[in-house]
Amino acid sequence: MNKYLPRIIGSVINFISFFSSSYAAKLAIKIFSLPKKGRVKENESEFLDAAIQESVLLEDISIITYRWAGDKQTILLAHGWESNTFRWKRLIEILKPLGYNIIALDAPAHGKSGGKLFTSILYSECIHVVAKQFNVDVIIGHSVGGISAVLTQQKYKLPSVKKLILLGAPSNFVGLFKRYILMMGYNDKVSKGMNQYCLKYYNQLPEYFSAANFFKDISAKGLIIHDKGDQIIPYKDALDIKRHYQNSELIKTNGFGHKLKSNKVYGYITDFLDA
Repeated sequence: MNKYLPRIIGSVINFISFFSSSYAAKLAIKIFSLPKKGRVKENESEFLDAAIQESVLLEDISIITYRWAGDKQTILLAHGWESNTFRWKRLIEILKPLGYNIIALDAPAHGKSGGKLFTSILYSECIHVVAKQFNVDVIIGHSVGGISAVLTQQKYKLPSVKKLILLGAPSNFVGLFKRYILMMGYNDKVSKGMNQYCLKYYNQLPEYFSAANFFKDISAKGLIIHDKGDQIIPYKDALDIKRHYQNSELIKTNGFGHKLKSNKVYGYITDFLDA
């Protein structure tokens, strides 16, 4: 039944669109912004509880941060959709003995953080307040955490941030919307309504949120790592990012999928940090 649920929900919203396309689009965006997974599981708590935990407020949302103290560069880890800080366990275990000062955050509506809804733009604001508070030197973001980190730097240009590492990151919002619309089976009324919703609440159509605009004024040195067989965010997004991110290096991997959880990948990261 679960595999048919998106199409069933999509059919209901399509039906609503014939009466009110704006209301149908609002429902579609809400579903798109409502994570179903990502809260901390019992078997993840022991590792996370060993860190120094602090809460950072963004308006009325409590963002939980974790810190493994070190005397070298301060690195901020930003996980992706329906995940939490625990996804970084192996990388943290590698970075900690090297002396890095490691900060990680749980995105809104994920992990132990507050909130019920998640958007890349909201996440970027959370990353900003955390990066500013801890005077972060490097941001490592996986998937939507990567593009949210880019949005942070594009908007705020934090002078402390010297390096960005993007793992399996999308290059634009149009692709994210298209894949979601296809999965749900939304009709043209709903998809056009979603575009208008974006314009109304974010002052731009989805087309604006693209690598061409994201990387215009980013001077931080970048490392892009993307798997050729990524089934979630296609490899062409990495090529798009590289095309517009002048001060960056692209590493293509094979066999690690979207998660990119591999000691080989972590080796690329530590080499880049040391460079």
